[in-house]
Amino acid sequence: MKALERLESGIDGLDAITHGGFVAGAAYLIQGRPGSGKTIFANQVAFHHTAQGGKVIFASLLSEPHDRLFQYLSTLSFFNSAEIGAGMLYVSAFDTLENEGLDEVLKLLRREIIRHKATLLVLDGLMNVRSRSDTPLNTKKFVAELQVHASFAGCTTLLLTSAEIDHGSPELTMVDGVFSLKEERVGMRSYRRLGVHKYRGSDYVSGEHEYEITSNGIAIYPRIEALLSQPTAPLSLGERMLPTGIGGLDEALGGGFIERSATLVIGPSGAGKTTFALNFLAGAAPDEHGAFFGFVESPEQLLRKSGQLELGLEKPVEQGRLDFHWQPTTQFIPDRMALDMLARIRHKQLSRIVIDTLAALTRPSLQQGRQLEFVSALVNEARALGTTMVATWELNFFAANAPVAPPAELCSLFDNVILAGFTEGPGTSEPTLRIIKRRNGPYERTTLSAQIGLGGYSLTSNGTHTPQDR
Repeated sequence: MKALERLESGIDGLDAITHGGFVAGAAYLIQGRPGSGKTIFANQVAFHHTAQGGKVIFASLLSEPHDRLFQYLSTLSFFNSAEIGAGMLYVSAFDTLENEGLDEVLKLLRREIIRHKATLLVLDGLMNVRSRSDTPLNTKKFVAELQVHASFAGCTTLLLTSAEIDHGSPELTMVDGVFSLKEERVGMRSYRRLGVHKYRGSDYVSGEHEYEITSNGIAIYPRIEALLSQPTAPLSLGERMLPTGIGGLDEALGGGFIERSATLVIGPSGAGKTTFALNFLAGAAPDEHGAFFGFVESPEQLLRKSGQLELGLEKPVEQGRLDFHWQPTTQFIPDRMALDMLARIRHKQLSRIVIDTLAALTRPSLQQGRQLEFVSALVNEARALGTTMVATWELNFFAANAPVAPPAELCSLFDNVILAGFTEGPGTSEPTLRIIKRRNGPYERTTLSAQIGLGGYSLTSNGTHTPQDR
């Protein structure tokens, strides 16, 4: 089967969604309301294309002068003024449209494509073509003739419009692909989302994907449950047991955590979940690399805690074998965080990771009704990459009420589920640990006493400590 030639977009995440980029010579419609980022989208693609040696014509049917556009684009990192007039040619077709009509606009674009030997054409303001067309057939004719000429010249075309185009519009039937950029307000927050509604010549990741606009331009974060609907490598647990780093826990688990397993540690605030996670990282062998992805305590706070508990994490940090990454629980895109985690796992071949807390990471996805799918994709891909994971989940206890626990379906995604809690006594409380679940192996079923002190989290000697088959 012959593979179609592709044109890289230069937009982070977009080529992953389209499985390789734009099809060379094809025509694409990018629609979105004013402020959605269409112009940034197109210029980012255009400047990336010129950096690859391509020739671009950016034609505008809008009345906005180009020098004003350049003023705004100059604040973005991809903008390269040296390309203007060289690899990038900006053409104003507004006066031609107003004074001479659509046929003359077509002639102008044809001439410039040939003269500039363009390999990418951007036409901004397609809605003005619709407003100047007597009938939808004229709009269809304009798009068709432009597409035929551009394709014959080997030129890929991007058509930008701020009009809401319905499914019966002629533009949709003529183009090879359709992208929508939209902004949705939920409460006090707004979400930017990109959708792919049509893409000839290639499979693509369907649905909507969040994007953001920064000083670097547009970055798109594919929904990981769609991008990674199947892990990138076969799923299997490892053959060896890894030390948990928790004194007494290896014995209670029948030898430790199975390599590539995922463990969920649940419990109320103050039960020692974060200390448990730090112990897990401290238990790594000298040839292992690890990372702590936190949403509550900063790296400085965690290293201070490690020092007070004498866990010895300073040395692996200095050696580059352990990294701490912190994302405050403010406003963030969960797919961006998950994709960043997976990229770091691949790049540094991380054998141990901690997510503290999973609830903070998945809260936005919970609001979107995709928490289970999100966690499933993340856990499966981390396992496929050879990583052993410990994630925490905070239980909320209220007086005389049962704790608010993670959904049962979510717990089923983990190989081990451990409950860190307290035993209340006269004027005191002592930490406890109970293994709720261990997949594929024996474990201690009783509630075990624990302590938190020098050396971090550990189990004391009371309890039967006789592992039983599940």
